Amino acid sequence: MGLDKILSVSGRPGLYKVQAQTRSGFLAESLLDGKRISVGIQHNVSILSEIAIYTLTQELPLREVFKKIKDKEDGKTTSIGHKEGKDKLEEYFFEVLPDYDEDRVYPSDIKKIIQWYNLLQKNELLDLEESSSEEEE
Repeated sequence: MGLDKILSVSGRPGLYKVQAQTRSGFLAESLLDGKRISVGIQHNVSILSEIAIYTLTQELPLREVFKKIKDKEDGKTTSIGHKEGKDKLEEYFFEVLPDYDEDRVYPSDIKKIIQWYNLLQKNELLDLEESSSEEEE
């Protein structure tokens, strides 16, 4: 499953996997506890495949950032937790992505990325290959 089926719902912890579409939104299952929620159009939702990280030269898709973390950690969970201090988080992220834009990527963003990576890794959803439709183009 690609990142196009994984969501972040504003005001709710963790990530959600799309289960089914409804007339007023869709059903999603939490990757934290497996509970299903109904997500309506009034919720602020971000699809992970649409998120990019600012670097000094371009915007790097989150998929690419996750690949870099996966390579650094040999497919395991990160060596630091998302609750580490600001300096440790920035130092770790600098090792992963040396040219990230420090003015536009905040420590709270780095926390989310590390937390999301570990959550996806735990649920074995880090299949970061491009989808087959993108490969055909």
